[in-house]
Amino acid sequence: MRTGTVKFFNESKGFGFITDETTGQDIFVHISGLKSRELKDGDVVNYVESDGKKGKIATDVVVL
Repeated sequence: MRTGTVKFFNESKGFGFITDETTGQDIFVHISGLKSRELKDGDVVNYVESDGKKGKIATDVVVL
């Protein structure tokens, strides 16, 4: 489980990015990877980093 901050999340398009607190890397997040009902810019989250088709993605995202 990793921790990061939501850089931005576009609800209408269903995607955004989380900045990892350890590496500073931006990780793609899709609405299908959320365990919470909503995600807002600036939310601190826990997530699992997985390999996607185009790079790293966040799954099992939970707002802290």
